[in-house]
Amino acid sequence: MKTFFAGLAAAASLFSVAPAFADTFAGPYVGAEAGWNEDRVRGADTDIGDMDLRDNRDAFVGGVYAGYNYKVTPQVVVGAEAGFDMGADDRLRGNGNTIDPNYSFDVAARAGYLVTPQTLLYVRGGYENMRARVSNGLVEGHDTFDGWSVGGGVERAITDHVSARLEYRYSDLGNNGNDFDRHQALFGVAYNF
Repeated sequence: MKTFFAGLAAAASLFSVAPAFADTFAGPYVGAEAGWNEDRVRGADTDIGDMDLRDNRDAFVGGVYAGYNYKVTPQVVVGAEAGFDMGADDRLRGNGNTIDPNYSFDVAARAGYLVTPQTLLYVRGGYENMRARVSNGLVEGHDTFDGWSVGGGVERAITDHVSARLEYRYSDLGNNGNDFDRHQALFGVAYNF
């Protein structure tokens, strides 16, 4: 965990690089992200039945994203973004039950404010979907966990076309009275067209 936070500190140093001069936060972009993921489950309603599963799991997560930014005013930016990610060693276990996430995707709206021409503070919210292998010790299958996510972050233009960001997300994937929460701290680098 100390290594992860040391990596985040190194990534944050990118935000002090000399400013770019192009309008980075307008138009389409694609990027890659990596970071920390914590899944916390307290019961699950799955296609193979209810699971009495109580577990927390920290894991590395990585993925890709794409979106579009539109400047409403010189300081206000709105946009839409979609992403896909996968975790490593993120299997949740308890009482003979297992949820092993395969991948997840999200679609979100973003709204931000340019505190400088190169630094965007933003919030985001949208839909999240996680696909997982599930097992109760006797029966195995696959299930989809749907929910919503919220978060926010800071993004900095590094060059005319490259930006870097630090972001936090919370996702609620629970249903029918069960808790399935996801917390993520992500570092991303994007190419802005």
